Amino acid sequence: MSALVECVPNVSEGRDKAVLAELAKVVEAVSGVSLLDVDPGADTNRTVFTFVGAPDVVSEAAFQLMKRAKELIDMRQHKGAHSRIGATDVTPFIPIAGMSMEDCVLLAKKLGERVGKELLIPVYLYEAAATKPERRNLADIRKGEYEGLAAKLADPAWRPDYGPASFGEAQQRSGASVIGARPFLVAYNVNLNTRDKKLANEIAFNIRESGRAKKDASGAFVLDDKGAKVMVAGTLRSVKATGWVIDTYGCAQVSMNLTDLGACGVAKAFDECERQAQMIGARVTGSELVGLIPKDELVSAGKHFLQKMGKPTFVPEREAMEIAVRSLGLNEIAPFDIDKKVIELRIQKPRRLAAMSVAQFADQLSTDSPAPGGGSVAALMGSLAAALGSMVAAITAQKKDYANVRDEAAKLGADAQALKQKLLFAIDDDTDAFNAVLDAMRLPKAHADEQATRTQAMEKANQGATLVPLEVMRLSLAALKLNAVLAEKGFKASQSDAGVGALAAMTALEGAYYNVRINLPSVTDDAFKKRVTKDAAGLFEEAKTHVQKARQALDAQLG
Repeated sequence: MSALVECVPNVSEGRDKAVLAELAKVVEAVSGVSLLDVDPGADTNRTVFTFVGAPDVVSEAAFQLMKRAKELIDMRQHKGAHSRIGATDVTPFIPIAGMSMEDCVLLAKKLGERVGKELLIPVYLYEAAATKPERRNLADIRKGEYEGLAAKLADPAWRPDYGPASFGEAQQRSGASVIGARPFLVAYNVNLNTRDKKLANEIAFNIRESGRAKKDASGAFVLDDKGAKVMVAGTLRSVKATGWVIDTYGCAQVSMNLTDLGACGVAKAFDECERQAQMIGARVTGSELVGLIPKDELVSAGKHFLQKMGKPTFVPEREAMEIAVRSLGLNEIAPFDIDKKVIELRIQKPRRLAAMSVAQFADQLSTDSPAPGGGSVAALMGSLAAALGSMVAAITAQKKDYANVRDEAAKLGADAQALKQKLLFAIDDDTDAFNAVLDAMRLPKAHADEQATRTQAMEKANQGATLVPLEVMRLSLAALKLNAVLAEKGFKASQSDAGVGALAAMTALEGAYYNVRINLPSVTDDAFKKRVTKDAAGLFEEAKTHVQKARQALDAQLG
């Protein structure tokens, strides 16, 4: 995958639909940018835009949005529940693929310099792009908010990194902007059965990493030897939190930024808010996700709640995500659309064949079109083999009489789910690889330079058409192996299912082997041909051994 970066500007407007439509329009006008989400909040009077693309085009889209926001949003008139410092309050760059944090820092600095110079907006750099330790935390930069900006700009210690340090009419209208680079952050709010902001803040102070100021028995703040307040850390790491009331929702919320999902994800934050709420007599009724969430995080949350229920966690990704949505109450305030809120599902290429019904795929396969063909069928067979393995593992892991193999079955089930997903993707990958060969064949060849380009494209496409079925062979062998183990050790009444899984995996592997062999003669790179021939033959011979073990295990068990 080529370099891909995400940008998540937060603008200080969440009520005027016409303004938000204009801002979305300028982002979408930049070629190569995909606007994934526009999430407005009326009470916060703030909207989160999320878009992705190559670094240069994303930076251009961010600039155009900031330029238009300066024209349309007058900070002198702005009121809202969320803290803010400017029209485009904060603009972070987040590495997605082929990008390092250092790359995003350079992107942030380049944009900040341009915004300061061309738009005359004071710009502060934060997080990984921060030029001073005290500017790393967004909350520290935003302290005093827009209303305190004039004093901040007059303070030499808070001179902006780019743009003017003045508060003339232009800056009064635009405010300042904070631009930076950070890891993926999830903005996550937990809903309470109260409209009491104090209760929401009580929970927020108890959980956030920065905690609260310590008080003595008399209620006075405890100070350290330098006169600074002594802080008592909260219960959750990498969590920023505050409490507020959203009138539109009719409830108070614990509003959080989860800055390191490895340290604290949505499930952990939800559970802790629930625990803290119970301690003060309140209840958590649901939650809200602002912007997008990584697929792994939502899947992980679903598995967390499955584990709490004593259920197997190796379920299809979609099922895990649906369990997370229900368990976290993400539908309480507004319908939660997984396909629109999970970032990978928004940017992944369509899987046309894998998304078909069985009948649709069979009908498509039966026409005179050469694709989909045997390669896609082999991948489908492999995915079904892995699915059968997962089923047998799930049944076995829940049987009391099979406690001695429970852990092994759970590991096999998780592996089978991962294999199933990869093989489902390969259904379309095989057809795409075949179509790439056809596209290369259609390239012009009238002149020497055209012939050279076509020859190079043909070689690349033919190698691709060989590597896809070779990968299907590897994945199918793994599915065969785990089914062979389950045929021997799995729940007795389901051993025939494991046997069918082993046979399906063998069929997938052998079918993919034929596709490797039919495509290899078109490749001109002898070293490539030799390596692939050896690998494919080795996989086929190894598979024969394991399918025989599966047959023997079944014969021994079934008599």
